[in-house]
Amino acid sequence: MRRKRVLPLAALLLCAPALAGTAPAVAVPQSAPAPAPASGGPLRILLTNDDGYDAPGIRKAFERLTAAGHDVTIVAPLTNQSGTGTKVSNAPSVTVKHPEPKVWAVDGTPGDSVAFGLAEVFAAKAPDLVVSGTNFGPNVAGLATHSGTVGGAVAALEHGVPAIALSTGGLSVPDPVTTVNAMGPTLDFAVKLIDRLRSRARSGPLLPTGVGLNVNHPVVGTDGKGRAAGVSATFQDPQTVLEPDFTDAGDGTWKMTVKVDLRPAARGGDVEALSTGRIAVSPMNGDWNTGPADRAVTSALISGLRP
Repeated sequence: MRRKRVLPLAALLLCAPALAGTAPAVAVPQSAPAPAPASGGPLRILLTNDDGYDAPGIRKAFERLTAAGHDVTIVAPLTNQSGTGTKVSNAPSVTVKHPEPKVWAVDGTPGDSVAFGLAEVFAAKAPDLVVSGTNFGPNVAGLATHSGTVGGAVAALEHGVPAIALSTGGLSVPDPVTTVNAMGPTLDFAVKLIDRLRSRARSGPLLPTGVGLNVNHPVVGTDGKGRAAGVSATFQDPQTVLEPDFTDAGDGTWKMTVKVDLRPAARGGDVEALSTGRIAVSPMNGDWNTGPADRAVTSALISGLRP
């Protein structure tokens, strides 16, 4: 499990309850870091997800972020890509459709979509922000590591563009309609969070280079339209949540089922926050580096070893 870079996120969340067609294949170079957004003007946002370009969450996000005054362009997978994590395709070509203005559908993963968006749709100038989501279900603990929603945000961070991953859902599984209803409060919070980032950034970048936010909003109330209990600055809980189980059929095949194995939540982690009806906001980075303490442990482990 990768660890998250420690940031002064508590300061960011001060007074947090108030936040309460076909295209040719392309080679994608590393993009230059996104420039600071023009003061007072709309943010240029690349909106992606892993549920597909026409899923309810991304369409609601497009409407809400646009209504907030931002210039939003959807560049998202053509089909559902849930669980693809940070996967990037290596096919010799990629099919991209442009079904309507401000919407691009990439026949690939969230990572492919963001890469195409930065290389082609935003070729002249990188977006101010990449928002991935909002999507069905939480992306906390080990779920975040394998999440396509988080993977889309990580792809942006790898190119030096600030990114936020948005997910809607608690640790239980409500009916889809209830979750769709909860996407409204999720996006209301997202607008407030983006406003907070912008007001704090002033003329600088929205987030520190290479750092993004993984936001998980709970489903509150029987209809999903309730208000979260608060906002917590969290970290990714170090547990897997999902465990595969294999049954030998005796003929060279195995049946695999995935079970939820939720252990006690780590204090201050995203699982704890979500289970108490709070919005979990965790910093994340776009690489697999750990902290200085972990590197010190590694140095001790290999001390004296020779090839």
